[in-house]
Formats: sequence, structure tokens, C-alpha cells
Amino acid sequence: MEENEQDEESLSTSTTISTGRSLRDCKVGRRNWGVLIAGVLTIFCLFSVGVLWGYIFYFYDNATYSEDPSIHAANILNNSPLIDGHNDLPWEFRRLANDKVVGGGIDFASNCSEILMTDLPRLRAGGMGCQIWSVYVPCSSSFPVQMTMEQIDFVHNLVSAYPDDLALVTTADELETAFRQGKIGSMIGMEGGHSINSSLAVLRSMYEFGARYMTLTHSCNTPWADCAQGPFVNQGLSDFGKNVVLEMNRIGMIVDISHVSDDTMRVAIETSKAPVMFSHSCTRYLCNHVRNVPDDVLKMLPQKDGVLMINFFPTFVKEEARLENIRLSSQPNATDETVEIGMIAFQQSNPERSTLLDVVDHIDHVRKTVGSQYVGLGSDFDGIPYTTDGLRDVSTYPAIVTELLRRGYSESEVKGIIGGNFIRVFKKVEATKKEMAHLPPFGY
Repeated sequence: MEENEQDEESLSTSTTISTGRSLRDCKVGRRNWGVLIAGVLTIFCLFSVGVLWGYIFYFYDNATYSEDPSIHAANILNNSPLIDGHNDLPWEFRRLANDKVVGGGIDFASNCSEILMTDLPRLRAGGMGCQIWSVYVPCSSSFPVQMTMEQIDFVHNLVSAYPDDLALVTTADELETAFRQGKIGSMIGMEGGHSINSSLAVLRSMYEFGARYMTLTHSCNTPWADCAQGPFVNQGLSDFGKNVVLEMNRIGMIVDISHVSDDTMRVAIETSKAPVMFSHSCTRYLCNHVRNVPDDVLKMLPQKDGVLMINFFPTFVKEEARLENIRLSSQPNATDETVEIGMIAFQQSNPERSTLLDVVDHIDHVRKTVGSQYVGLGSDFDGIPYTTDGLRDVSTYPAIVTELLRRGYSESEVKGIIGGNFIRVFKKVEATKKEMAHLPPFGY
């Protein structure tokens, strides 16, 4: 009797304990499920918000704006620096005014369209953020170093004469600061390795004077690099030529491979530790000129994160214009003057003439082949005897921006093409300089 009562008590206690555990487990289970559901809902909400913002940014960047594309283009130019990779104004001032900014007969602050493609009013009208001035000297010069220094001196004097409008820039930060201050940045680029007379000491000195890129050749070979027209004797670059490229990397000068031979392009890209640029070239796919960039080289450009800045010269832009130039040049008693007159007539009336649309076609080709982040603008204004229809001078850049928008380029792509891509290259060249700071000068 006593044993049965104990068994019943034990059974009752066991049942109570078991039931208590079950109730507690249920409560814990409900709480865990609640936490889980709340967590899932939180993640879903965050994901939805992220997707929503992604769509907002995507459509903001890619929207078809109700405003006229030209108005949208103006807004972009007001907020993002337009950078032109190549303008030959310094040589025109030397030729026409003996390098005199003041007192040489040219008023740069007024419209000079009768004699120049560039002046302050038209730079402002074109939305220029930074102009890279070419300090070109002819290959035939007996004193290339002296003449290059005189051209650099001209740029310094030009900036000093118009301090409210121009600012000398030697770094990417200075470029961006000048734009924020409403000034047109003025950079210096040397057009041709003959400007250093095969001296790395001169190269370093030119950097100290403000030069921030050097084209490895102009239309003539240097002893260490082959130009586009040949003769091809260096297999691109000699050993000294490779040291020129590396020394440019070390001091922070951009390697420019416009004007050079195909092999020089390839070797320079392979040798350089920093991004390279084509300051004023087009694509050979669309115009088969030796000055243009073949597709195999174009496809190498992303290896060094470089940029191809599109030239506006008709003979480089349009195949028909190139062929017409060849036809005129082959005429009996042809001279530079007769060819120029013939090409001006071709550009004025021939339906096959080079137009702004053809220039944008070159941008399209770079975008299709390697991406829009590898293309920019390098007009060659005041270094060309005749111009592309629709791009007569430095006031016409907005037309390019408008056409890019019409073709469906996003706002971020357009900002990159007009200047952002070059700024990226410039900053990476500066970063490479810091990385190589511990190295001694090359060539010793």
C-alpha cells in the first residue's frame, strides 16, 4: 500500500516536471521563431531599401531627361571639369606674336577667331575646365631644349597675365581646385622626345619647370624611339628609350604615346609602371591612318588603366578625308598650301567630310572595344590647318557632350569622357611616383 502511494507520487512529480519542461520549451521555441521572423523581415526590408536606392541611382544616372540634351550638357559642364589633352596655342603665339602674351598684337581676352581657334571668351563658352597646352617645337630645330623652355615660359606668362581666368596646375588636386575656383586649369605637355635631346637630366628639369606629360616622339624618330611614319629602327624603344619611360614614371610625368609607331606603343605600354595616354589620336578601326591606334593596342590600354584622347583633325577622323588628302598630295606640283586649300574645300562642302558625329563614332568604338572609362578628348586645336565640321574651335565642346547624351551615354560616362578619365590617369601616375620614390634615377 505504501509502495503504491510512492509510485503514484513519483508518477505525479514526473508528469509535472515533464509538463513544465514542455511548456518552457514551447515558450522558448515561440521566442526563437519570433526572433527569426523579425530577423528575416529586417533583412528583407534592408534588401528592399537597397534595391530601391539602386534603382533610384541607376535611373538618375541613365534617365532620359525631359530637358533638352543641350541644357543637360551645360549642367554637366558646369559641375564637372572638361579637360582637353592637346592644344597648340603656344606655337601659334610664337609664330604670330614672337611668344609675346602682351604687346605682340594678339588680345587673348577678346575673340581671336580670325587667326586662332582658341581664346579666353571661347574657352569659357566651351566650358573648358583644364587645357593641356602643348609646348611643341619642330623636329628640325637646332636648339630643341632652349625652344621648349621658351614655350614653357610662354605658358607661365600666359597664366600670369590672366590670373582671374587661368591657373597653372601641376597636380590632379590643383586641377580640381582650379575648377572649383572657376578658373581654367593650365597644364603643360611636351610634344616630342626630341625636346629633351636624349638627356634624362633635361627630362627631370622639364618636370621641375612644370611639364607633366611628354609625347615620346613627334613626326620624327628620336635616337631611342620610333615615330609613326618610321623608319622603324628601334623595334619600338631602345634600352635607353625604356629608361626614359621608367624615369618618367619615377618623377611623375605621364607617358604620351600619340605620334609613335605601333611597336613603340606596345613596348611603352609593356614597360611603363603607370598608366599611359594618347593625348591626341583616333582609332585606326574607323580611319586607317598611321597616327591612329590599332585595335590590338587599344585592347592593351586597360592593362595600365590608360586613356585615348580623341583628336578632331579630319584626316585622322574620317577615312574619306584621309583618302582625299592622299589624292590631293599626289597631284602634280602639289604643295602643303594646295593640299590645305583642297582639304578646306572638301570640309566645307563634300558630303563625305568629317563631322562631329564621326568624332563621337571614335568614342563609341573605344567604348565598345574596351569601355568608356578609357577615352577622352584631345582636340589638337591650333595645331591643325582645318577642322571637323561642327567642331570649329574651343567653343564647340558642348556639342560633343550633347551628342553623347543623345546616344544614350549615362551622365557618369559623360563626366568620365570629358575629364574624369584623365584625372584618374593623372592620380595613378602620381601614386606610382610615390611608390618609386625610393629608387635612384634611371639611366645611371
